[in-house]
Amino acid sequence: MPNYANHQSLTALGINYQTAPVNIREQVAFPPDRLVQALKQLREFGLTQGCAILSTCNRTELYCSHRNEDQAQLMNWLHQFFLLPQDTLTPYVYVHSGRDAIVHINRVASGLNSLVLGEPQILGQMKDAYAFSREANTLNGLLDRLFQHVFNTAKQVRTETAIGANPVSVAFAAVTLARQIFGDLSGQTVLLIGAGQTIELAARHLKEQGVKQIIIANRTLANASLLAQEVSGYAINLSEIPNHLHEADIVISSTASTLPILGKGAVESALKKRKHKPMLMVDIAVPRDIEAEVGKLEDVYLYTVDDLTGIVEENRNSRAQAAAEAEDIVQLKADHFMQQWRLLSDASPLIRDYRHHAEHLRDEALAHALKELHAGHDSETVLKKFAHQLTNKLTHTPCLGIREAGNGGGDHLLQTARTLLIPEKRA
Repeated sequence: MPNYANHQSLTALGINYQTAPVNIREQVAFPPDRLVQALKQLREFGLTQGCAILSTCNRTELYCSHRNEDQAQLMNWLHQFFLLPQDTLTPYVYVHSGRDAIVHINRVASGLNSLVLGEPQILGQMKDAYAFSREANTLNGLLDRLFQHVFNTAKQVRTETAIGANPVSVAFAAVTLARQIFGDLSGQTVLLIGAGQTIELAARHLKEQGVKQIIIANRTLANASLLAQEVSGYAINLSEIPNHLHEADIVISSTASTLPILGKGAVESALKKRKHKPMLMVDIAVPRDIEAEVGKLEDVYLYTVDDLTGIVEENRNSRAQAAAEAEDIVQLKADHFMQQWRLLSDASPLIRDYRHHAEHLRDEALAHALKELHAGHDSETVLKKFAHQLTNKLTHTPCLGIREAGNGGGDHLLQTARTLLIPEKRA
């Protein structure tokens, strides 16, 4: 019987927009410059054999493989890494193990667990998580195979269902919100803060809506300039925002900053210059780019990612059938991975034991042959005897099994034995 005590477990532990509000999620958002450090800690502290971290504006998740499943230790580490009081996260955390973890990660990568159902960016973010794990050298064989399986599943979902038709995203939802508030966007000036994928998507959607002007603000002016050229806008540094904020009817922000980009004072000054003409602000970032107090100002309509739920719900309804088809694919693919995992788990100790057995027989025969050579016996005769004895020892037990199978009518066993023991002749 296989020894399951040595088998690895899989765990997915995290929080997302469904279980935790933005003020909790932003406390455990991993900045890119600390991800490798976090991954190495998980490995060095002996909490995992393999680990990866997915950290986006809507979720933070740990994917771990380990022999001794101890979710409490993972939770303790998460609190300690972010210097949070014990049990701060406990009410918001979900944990999936084994097959449930595989299904969950497949659903995440396929966009089935996203705020905007079917949004495509999450697969790229999942690939980033994989790349960070490779950089930190925290991918073991099981986790590496899992990621390849997940990428394949997400690709199949995109190819075989309509989940990716008319691509949508949080950025698209933000633009939809702006359209609902202003109606025609052709007379509006938009300030986009950041230059990542979310802002890039928002810029393209806004250009399609024919907005009057797009301003791109980013810490790196060169990155902002590239995007600005693409959408016929202009670029500024983050430090220049106070000089241009009053021009913006719509502000959409999504940076990786750990501190707010816009404070109440800066927005108040902009409103005075605008003579209190209303402003729409959509803060997609986690941690938030715009101080919460800004939302208390008159003539400012501040929305966070959590406020986009209504728009997203309409999208969910329109994609319900595609999502159902995608769920079937996810479940089937999870079953396939589980089957392969069990086979590998069962095969590894069998291969190890078989090799040890063969090496033991070899060592016995070799010791006998060396003894005869040292005694001065003819070397050719000793070698022939050694080869004969080793062949007999290696084939004795399999031959007994084949004979018993033949006497018992075990046709299937005989065919399996032929496949395993007699290499196929190749031209």
